[in-house]
Amino acid sequence: MQIYMVGGAVRDKLLGRPVNDHDWVVVGATPEQMLELGYLPVGRDFPVFLHPDTREEYALARTERKSGRGYRGFVVESSPDVTLEEDLSRRDLTINAIATSAYGISAGGIFDPYFGAQDIEARVLRHVTDAFREDPVRILRVARFAARFTDFTVAPETMQLMREMVQHGEADHLVAERVWQELARGLMEEKPSRMFEVLRECGALQVLLPEVARLWGVPQRAEYHPEVDTGVHLMMVLDMAARLQAPLTVRFACLAHDLGKGTTAADVLPRHIGHEERSAELLKVVAERLRVPVDCRETADVVAREHGHIHRSHELSAAALVRLLERCDAIRKPERFADILLACECDARGRLGFEESAYPQRQRLAAVLAVVQSVVTRDIAARAAAKGMSGPQVGTLIHQARVEAVAQWTGNNNAT
Repeated sequence: MQIYMVGGAVRDKLLGRPVNDHDWVVVGATPEQMLELGYLPVGRDFPVFLHPDTREEYALARTERKSGRGYRGFVVESSPDVTLEEDLSRRDLTINAIATSAYGISAGGIFDPYFGAQDIEARVLRHVTDAFREDPVRILRVARFAARFTDFTVAPETMQLMREMVQHGEADHLVAERVWQELARGLMEEKPSRMFEVLRECGALQVLLPEVARLWGVPQRAEYHPEVDTGVHLMMVLDMAARLQAPLTVRFACLAHDLGKGTTAADVLPRHIGHEERSAELLKVVAERLRVPVDCRETADVVAREHGHIHRSHELSAAALVRLLERCDAIRKPERFADILLACECDARGRLGFEESAYPQRQRLAAVLAVVQSVVTRDIAARAAAKGMSGPQVGTLIHQARVEAVAQWTGNNNAT
């Protein structure tokens, strides 16, 4: 039995990046031997075990044989006869197909049959073997790695291979859960725009997210969007979300906020009247198709509908401000409202020449919400009950009290 550190842990050590997780492969062992040593079985599709002390995953060396379409169409074979090189050959990229001894790189150097260290030095994302084409999830993984390693480029032959996979329909067989998993991870990388650029270049974006793909080439009004192209704007917004270290809910909202602009009639361009509602409707389609988590879809829905009103909130009356907060459900869900405001700031600053601009709307609306929350609704309800009022009548009184509080605040804070 021989144990090797493989994959991302070795790659990140060679890159000088932090290593958070270790992947281990065991050569020359059987499942029975692993159990005798106290390892705990967890793999469903192939033999994977948890170390009895560290709880890190140890996988028996294995090979894969294509048996159908999509990423599930594989027969996995594991035996003590599978070599380390055979195990590494099934991996996606050369930079992930490097192994070292269990004692680390300094102990015995690296085992690198596919020249991954050379590609790390050259900053290239390159597939290991032609078996890459057998798993369409690898298209998404390459795009995600491009978003993480921002100074890497995709090898031309790998890009061509991904194009061929899309043309042959492999991307059509990706299941929603895997698409969302990779998309969510890519959105959280250092430069998420690169993920979409790679997917667009190989044709996969049109298959997986046609609502996003159609935004390129759609013009916008230059006085608001000096970058003009809607697709370019979207990429700038996503990168601004990464720059501001926004959570996934915000980044997904940024991705979906302008989907409706892709369906604007040509004769009204570059204006996009009503795109907010169209964006919200398209968001429903995307969220259903990809099975997007509820928190992400709900935040994105509000941002899609209300980002224009939030941008122009400094023009609103006290009554309109309270109605805006109510539509955003900000009083009940202030934490989500903070995410909504952050997404709107990303939208405002994700424009050519506006990257360093302030976005006072975020702080101002947070202050307005604090004023509304300071209204003691319990006392209003008690007084209303003493007068025999109930239900909608009480709600009207509370709404009026909130409007009056905001009106007083805005009167004292006109400079903001």
